[in-house]
Amino acid sequence: MRATVRGRVQGVGFRYGVLSEAKRIGVAGFVENRPDGAVYVEAEGSPGQLDRLEAFLREGPPAARVEAFDSERSAASGGFEGFSWH
Repeated sequence: MRATVRGRVQGVGFRYGVLSEAKRIGVAGFVENRPDGAVYVEAEGSPGQLDRLEAFLREGPPAARVEAFDSERSAASGGFEGFSWH
């Protein structure tokens, strides 16, 4: 899954929240802040795991305000070990 989240998503613990949630549900990939103020996520896991991560991304942590969410899914590359933030 590749996802971009926009709104008040930087400086509010969003990346840390994604990292924690991804590790909790067992997906691999990464999360990073983008220069335009968005947060970008690439994640691999089962459809159910990705559904749970997507649900978190649509809400974010309490201090965040998600205004736009875009995602796409494709076949996993298997190129990730664990989940990290950049």
